[in-house]
Amino acid sequence: MTTLNIVILAAGRGQRMHSDKPKVLHSLAGRPLLQHVLDTAVQFATGITCVVYGHGGEAVPQAMTKYEADFVLQEPQLGTGHAVQQALSHLKDDTLTLVLYGDVPLTQPGTLEKMLGAQQALTLLTIHLDNPAGYGRIVRDSAGNVSCIVEEKDATTEQRAIHEVNTGILAVSTHLLRNWLSKLRNNNVQGEYYLTDIIAMAVAQGVAVHTVQPAHEWEVVGVNSKAQLAELERTWQYEQAHQLLVHGVTLADPARLEVRGKLVCGRDVEIDVGCIFEGDVYLGNGVRVGAYSVIKGTRIGANTYIEPYSHIDQVNIGDNCRIGPYARLRPGSKLHNDVHIGNFVEVKNSEIATSSKANHLSYIGDSSVGSRVNIGAGTITCNYDGANKHRTIIEDDVFIGSNTQLVAPVKIGRGATIGAGSTITSDAPEGELTLSRAKQITLPGWRRPSKKNNIPQ
Repeated sequence: MTTLNIVILAAGRGQRMHSDKPKVLHSLAGRPLLQHVLDTAVQFATGITCVVYGHGGEAVPQAMTKYEADFVLQEPQLGTGHAVQQALSHLKDDTLTLVLYGDVPLTQPGTLEKMLGAQQALTLLTIHLDNPAGYGRIVRDSAGNVSCIVEEKDATTEQRAIHEVNTGILAVSTHLLRNWLSKLRNNNVQGEYYLTDIIAMAVAQGVAVHTVQPAHEWEVVGVNSKAQLAELERTWQYEQAHQLLVHGVTLADPARLEVRGKLVCGRDVEIDVGCIFEGDVYLGNGVRVGAYSVIKGTRIGANTYIEPYSHIDQVNIGDNCRIGPYARLRPGSKLHNDVHIGNFVEVKNSEIATSSKANHLSYIGDSSVGSRVNIGAGTITCNYDGANKHRTIIEDDVFIGSNTQLVAPVKIGRGATIGAGSTITSDAPEGELTLSRAKQITLPGWRRPSKKNNIPQ
């Protein structure tokens, strides 16, 4: 198999973004534009992946440290041909090079597979647009063969009427690319070295120019402004919503869904309006997600109901649970089957076993909670002493009365009952009632303070 190198051009200023952040680091669907391109590229690269960056300095390579890629600075920026020239020293001649763009985030793997499967010395990704303004036009001869690409600013009136345009994405034999790039000239309106000029060189040399078209127009849309970014975001979100609908997910409104990662759903899943999914999320069969819930990096078991306005972050939730409304589940937590977490309850770094519940206004942090435990309203685990975190252990069949403070480290034995309003600082024995309250007293003759009249000074 031919070694495939990938060159990603990511040096653009993004002046119309009106931002100090490099254009390729602006986010679409929860990930930087460049990350989308790299995530696609790594599926194909068998050789070097080279990112050519410029504006924003080291911010671009620093943001992409998890990828095994060579980062090459283009300074100054003298066009796309000049950008690819900066990567040539990283590429070997007996390879194929695929050129992608860091601000064109949604090119799909299937489209690149078609390009690479053509097994041609030079393959272009082109597309027919109803409105081709701003794009380089594909000029063909009388036999229909590609003869050259003309940038719009250099095009004649007749050429501007062409609707087939260049996307900039191409696959090319590296040794041919190296030869052609050495011959580039900047005698054009922009005074830049255009990568597209290699097409005319290929034709002059008798190298056939093969073309492939993407399945969707949005695959080749580039981002040059915040307005374009917002438009592409909506397009991509609708595409993801459409795929969920095709696979049987019920969406209350496909236009009010945000998937900022990977969402996998079982059968008969229902998602209400305004929900946001980030990272890798799995929803089991029969899961219902209430309106305006935010779920990140979480696995949710079958027939669990997430009530509205719940926030769930990196949690494993079992079957037949009921969460919310207004619940917050934080990283490191695991809920077994049939667990109920109610309104304004926060759970952090805790494991809660089967059939336990905390229905109201409680905080459960750094805790291990057994099965069939009832945690009353207003209960908190006091897990932090100002310097270190400590763990609370609540064994099976415990009943915690309302407004209880469990001061960790502490263990509540199996079957114990904690009286309401208690502050527990020592282990509570199994099967017993434990409580701590000051003696109730009444002060005869006490009067509530009254508001004093304002007297001018």
